[in-house]
Formats: sequence, structure tokens, C-alpha cells
Amino acid sequence: MKIKDVIISKSYTGFFFDDQKAIKNGAINDGFLYLGDPVIPGFTSIRQKGEAISLQLVLENGAVGFGDCAAVQYSGTGGRDPLFLADEYIPFIETYIKPQLIGETIDNFKTLAQKYDKMLVNGNRLHTAIRYGLTQALLSATAVYYGMTMAEVVRKEYGIEDQTYEPVAIFTQSGDDRYTNVDKMILKEADVLPHALINNVDSKLGVDGEILLRYIEWLKNRINTHKQREDYQPVLHIDVYGTIGIAFQNDIDRIVEYLLKVEEAAKPLHIRIEGPIDAGNKEETIYYLKTITEELDKLGSSLEIVADEWCNTLEDIIDFANEKAGHMLQIKTPDLGGVNNVIEAILYCNKVGIGSYCGGTCNETNISSEVSTNIAVACKATQCLAKPGMGVDAGYMIVRNEMNRILARTNRR
Repeated sequence: MKIKDVIISKSYTGFFFDDQKAIKNGAINDGFLYLGDPVIPGFTSIRQKGEAISLQLVLENGAVGFGDCAAVQYSGTGGRDPLFLADEYIPFIETYIKPQLIGETIDNFKTLAQKYDKMLVNGNRLHTAIRYGLTQALLSATAVYYGMTMAEVVRKEYGIEDQTYEPVAIFTQSGDDRYTNVDKMILKEADVLPHALINNVDSKLGVDGEILLRYIEWLKNRINTHKQREDYQPVLHIDVYGTIGIAFQNDIDRIVEYLLKVEEAAKPLHIRIEGPIDAGNKEETIYYLKTITEELDKLGSSLEIVADEWCNTLEDIIDFANEKAGHMLQIKTPDLGGVNNVIEAILYCNKVGIGSYCGGTCNETNISSEVSTNIAVACKATQCLAKPGMGVDAGYMIVRNEMNRILARTNRR
């Protein structure tokens, strides 16, 4: 079955692009916006609308495969590709990629995904967002052609022999609304919560981390007070965007001491801390996260470290996993380019015994979220992100409903 047409359209994401450097430098909130000038090239304001590009691969029999080219909220930083704007990249796709796709035979996703993920134009690889959306569409088209779920295609082509399909823990994220959104998470009985977006030392962490400790105590009490069933014990997962390192001047002993306080504040709930340090480069970030992980393990702590920044590509994930730089790695799906890399990353983490978090960003779309949910289920990820958006309800609905559809369809077979 061949591709006979490629339909390209501008799309919008479930959130916004944010200039992370400007925010870390102390940009002031003005309602939902930020005051001040952007720092990262390409941004026209510190917060601006999220954009994507939708691809529809039309097959000879009229069936269509869908994929959305999308990039993370914090684009242009942490070693990532530049800001992804639809009007800039649609002509590029029309010129260089569409002619290559027309006439391709859809019979093996893995082969085609690897081909386009490695494709060069004028000596350069495609933007990660393009590789991400294009390979989604290839996986979707392959599944439609064979009359299978995307999860089944992944298992078939990557030799995953397990025939049981089980739910993956879903992680909900709150954004800045870290109180009201927690109530939504409790009502929906989210498996993992709340993300919390701790991206500023003075206003969200506290110079000695005291604001975060108070928030964790509130979080635990809120869950205990309002949970609908006694055995509801969600995992706490808080992303601190390197602010702990900033607050404690990257002093490992002080950071470990503080993390033990975090663990105590969360008990009896299990807690994960994502991105305690961003050292500004990959090598030093690996060193710090590996050392902190080792120290916590030596002390018998159950707190888990999650790596995020500088852990962007499949190669990065392999390096972080080999060094045990964290107990869990976020596989930030748009950053890996082709979803074939997401598959390989989850399988590698599982192989070496490190947690596999099939993540992504609030700044994705319903299509990209459904595709990555299929991959998380197929590869047995430790957890996957409810996305897109920061409002909890829509992202949780999209991922949970797609997961339930996969399980219902595959288990019926």
C-alpha cells in the first residue's frame, strides 16, 4: 500500500511556548503572561502561543494516517532544537519532505521511521518536531493498513513477545495552578501527581526549600482529606527545574540532606523529584544526578530522582541510563525526534532496570498524545504523561481514554 498524497495544515497545541531562560532569570507574572523581554532567539514574548503542523498521509485505499509535528514548551534551551513555528516550517515540509513521501510503501513502520528520522536536507537533520510528527503519521498509517492498534504494530515490529496489554500509570501535571488542579487529580484518582512546576527559587521553592516542603505537606493532607477510597495512594512527582541546585549552590551534601527532608514530608506517600540540578551541560548534569542517586541509595532513601534536562536524544538517554544518573528518566517524546527513538528509549531503560517515563510536554496535541500512549502501553513504560495542556481534565481524558481503547481492543482479540 503506497502513500498517494500528503496533506499539511497549521495546528495549535494544548499549551504555549515559554522562554525558560527569561523565567529562570526572574520574569514577573502578569496574570497568565510574563513581563519583560524574551532571551531565547525566535521568541517574540516570554510566553507565546504553541504551534504545530498536522500531517495526513493518504493511502491508495483512501485510509489516512495522522501525525502532529510539535515541540516542547521550553523550546530552544537545554540542548534542544530552536523554536518551532508553523509558518516557517510548512514551506520546508512542502518542498523537501512531501515529494519524498509520495509513493512510499506502507508495510513496515520501523524501516520507514528510521529512514526519515535520519534524513538530511542540505546536510542537516530535520527539526525534531518534524521527525516526531512524520513518524507518528507513519505509525498511524501502518496501523490503519494492517487493521491493528499502533501498540500492536510496535510489539510486532520490535519483537515484544508479551501478549498481555496492561494499563500504564498516568502522571498528571498542574502547571502554575498547583492547588486547584490537585483537587481535580484527586477526584480523577490520578496515579501520579502533581508536577507542580517549581521553576523559581524565590516564589516556588524557597531559599532553603521551605516553600516546597510546606507544599508537600499540604499536598499529602489534601489527598488524605479528599480521596474517595481509603487505598488511594498516588505517587508524588514534582519537577523542580534545577532550582534545588540553584538554592544550594550545587552542594551535593546539602542537596541530599534537603531531599531527605522532602522524603520525610511526603511519607507515607512515595515521592519523585525531577530535575534537582541543571548543571548547564550534559556531562556535569550526569555527574551530579548520578552522585545524588548513589548517595540517596546508600542512605536507604526511597525518594527517586528523575532526569530531564540534557537527557534529550536516544543517545542521551542511553548515556544517562548507563551511568544510573537518576532512578527514572523522562523520555521527553518531542525531543527524541522520531517516535522510533521513543520506543528504543523505553525498551533500553526497561532492559537496564531504570524507570521509563514516557513523557513529553503540555505543548503537544491530541494526536501526538494518543500515539505516545500507544507506545507507552506497547513497551510497558513505568509511567506516561497526561497531555497536552496544564488543565488536567483534557490531557487526562485524552490519554486515559486512548489507553482504555487500546486495552479493550487488544484484549478482545
